Amino acid sequence: MAQYLLDTIWLVPCYALLGGLIALFWSPGVNRLTGPRPAGYANMIMTFTAFIHSALSLFAIWNHPAIEIFIPWFSTAGLNVSIDIEVTAANVAAMTVICGLNFLAQIYAIGYMEMDWGWGRFFSLLGLFEGGLCCLTLSNSLFCSYVILEILTLGTYLLVGLWFSQPLVVTGARDAFLTKRIGDLVLLMGVLAIYPLAGSWNYTDLAEWSKTANINPTLISLVCLALIAGPMGKCAQFPLHLWLDEAMEGPIPSTILRNSVVVASGAWVLIELQPVFSLSSFVSSAMVIIGSLTAVGASLIAIAQIDVKRCQSYSVSAYMGLVFIAVGTQQDEAALLLVLSHALAAALLVMSTGGIVWNSITQDITQLGGLWSRRPISGLAFIIGALGLIGFPPLGSFWALLKLADALWTTNPVLVGVIIAVNALTAFSLTREFGLIWGGKAKQMSQRSPEVFWPMTLPMVILVGFVLHLPLILQSLSLLPAWAVLNKDVALLLVWSSIFGCSIAAVIYLGDFIPKPVKLPFKSLQNLLAYDFYTPKLYRMSIVLSVDLISKLADIVDRFVVDGIVNLFGLVSLGGGEGLKYSNSGQTQFYALTVLLGVSLLGAFVTWQFWGDEFMHLMSASVSLLPQ
Repeated sequence: MAQYLLDTIWLVPCYALLGGLIALFWSPGVNRLTGPRPAGYANMIMTFTAFIHSALSLFAIWNHPAIEIFIPWFSTAGLNVSIDIEVTAANVAAMTVICGLNFLAQIYAIGYMEMDWGWGRFFSLLGLFEGGLCCLTLSNSLFCSYVILEILTLGTYLLVGLWFSQPLVVTGARDAFLTKRIGDLVLLMGVLAIYPLAGSWNYTDLAEWSKTANINPTLISLVCLALIAGPMGKCAQFPLHLWLDEAMEGPIPSTILRNSVVVASGAWVLIELQPVFSLSSFVSSAMVIIGSLTAVGASLIAIAQIDVKRCQSYSVSAYMGLVFIAVGTQQDEAALLLVLSHALAAALLVMSTGGIVWNSITQDITQLGGLWSRRPISGLAFIIGALGLIGFPPLGSFWALLKLADALWTTNPVLVGVIIAVNALTAFSLTREFGLIWGGKAKQMSQRSPEVFWPMTLPMVILVGFVLHLPLILQSLSLLPAWAVLNKDVALLLVWSSIFGCSIAAVIYLGDFIPKPVKLPFKSLQNLLAYDFYTPKLYRMSIVLSVDLISKLADIVDRFVVDGIVNLFGLVSLGGGEGLKYSNSGQTQFYALTVLLGVSLLGAFVTWQFWGDEFMHLMSASVSLLPQ
């Protein structure tokens, strides 16, 4: 039975894709007899089947060697492309997390989208996301991973733009798509450039090639820079981070997946390519710098936001920045642990605040407050999710951050300081959100804001259990360090930074000592953080302006040069035709004379090279005979 599950593990993404196709049958334009709700139920059944299959396969593959499967695709002109599949414990565990979170998100969506008629399209896109992410985890080919990332980019555009009748939704979907396309385009250059160097797109072959590769440092640095561009966009890293904020215009159930596992798709490709990145110390340093800037910058921006979705989107970018630091310093296990702990905690945070967006007039956290007595389950879920996202023992992120900081303790203490600072800022930001939403007295916008009903509460409670029990699961799998070898200095720094961030925010936002709303001493600094370091303006002044000028120049060239030449030939043809029309006499001998003249001129032109030199010689001789 176990071997059969492993042999058919490729069916897991097929379940999700099949569920997505079945859900389309209940689109409003296809089936109006039963309503849209069966689309969600059919997709949930297929997602649950995928979760059971992957969970049982995880027990079968644990502590067993990897299984590789090669499916030929096409071969031409010496280029052999195949669908390479690798089945490992890490891959199957990732699929289990993806299917489990998608199943909970679909239960949540039943309550959140109760009155929506777009169930067929929405659940089919969730199936596309789940199938694409599962394919990405199984893929052992860089080329196939790129194709899957392109499909996920399209899925993001369609899912964010689900409610396309709203202008902000259309703008958010467009901006998210175009921003990610920048990274994808540069990634394609890297994918095409690595093949002639390594002779393969297979991750295993690339790892073996990187051990003995002797290549020009500048060339491999350029290739690796192109390869990290795509993951930068997917993980919402500076300067390609604005799409995640724009994508928050989509439905909250899709945000559960986007903030937890979709952003981690780029991190997964980074981890697979880490042996190649080790060939260039410059690129490894670039990843560390990008991750550090994003982690610190996004953490600072998050504490100045007033929209509940924006607060969480920047926290996601900050955490993915830590993943970039882990990959840049060759800490693959720490990166995987960061991705896992973040996925569960981030999904729980979105679920806890999603109900506020669902049945409240506003999502401005400065206009909320006093929801603890009205939403105790959501408030408790937010607390658990926040503690699971910071260095709070014994929850998951504490061990992930500890593993990363411990590995850098002696080699790069500056990065340890970055990790501690980001942890403290994240703790401050999450406590600030809790204080403004659940603490204090109820305001006009939150006086009538009851707890959400059971389809939205049930997945929150289940996910609370997983976040709390994640350390026990990791301990049973022997993935946590023993207390005897624990770096107690790093552990204490993490704990104290969490306590410091939470305490400062609690004093400010849960107490009555400081008047609300809280503002920074300098208005310029407040605006700098609130407006994302003016990154949107920089975009408009650089990329958007450049594209606009290039587009206008291309339009001028097209209209006055390309169209001008075509129009000139058209006018010449038209004038020639009109002239010939009035010069025709209708006599046969006139047509014969015209044909004879045309053939003569054509023959003279063709044979010019044979008699032209002789003719010019005779002409020069005649001129010389003339009297001087």
